[in-house]
Amino acid sequence: MKKLLLYILKPFSFLPALLMMYVIYSFSAQTADVSGSLSYAVSYKLVEIGNDVLETGFTDEQIGRYAHRIEHPVRKLAHMTEYFLLAVAVSFPFYVYGVRGFALMLVAGLICVGFAAGDEYHQSFVAGRGPSKKDVMIDSIGAFFGIVCVRIICWTAMTPFRVARRIEERARRRERAKEIAREREHARRREHERMRAKERERAQIREGKTRRVR
Repeated sequence: MKKLLLYILKPFSFLPALLMMYVIYSFSAQTADVSGSLSYAVSYKLVEIGNDVLETGFTDEQIGRYAHRIEHPVRKLAHMTEYFLLAVAVSFPFYVYGVRGFALMLVAGLICVGFAAGDEYHQSFVAGRGPSKKDVMIDSIGAFFGIVCVRIICWTAMTPFRVARRIEERARRRERAKEIAREREHARRREHERMRAKERERAQIREGKTRRVR
């Protein structure tokens, strides 16, 4: 029953990836003006928070000027973050299904890079926006770090189970070795008994012949 339940629930592990794809697609569907306003709002908020934390005393005009300066890096960082999260959401279910090592990086990487390229093509139909090879490269970097992060986390999280499995496997091998040794010992004893039985039989035959001669 437990195995059946896991078999049914496993496909739902892909839902976060599909949700993340929808989120990325929604951001890409925004026009240049809407996307730019959102980027500026985020940049402004970051500068404002920094101003409050560091108590630099910037005026609204200065905050706005610094927000314009960091708007472009913020946009690119947002790209990386989106695809970092997408790679995590894509890699984890494949890890659940047993895809490991280079195969995981290849499959998840192809999905993320392919989606990034398709998303940039999709932007060519959005007002004021267009495709960018540079953005695909930035997205790919974010995806790469996401995949590596999943591998590190899953490897670390699975370490106790791997150790337990190795200990169990070693115990099984030791038990099997003992069983083989016992079987060999039984076989040796049986062979020894068989040889002794033959010797007794030969001795009885010789004794019988001796009696007949007498």
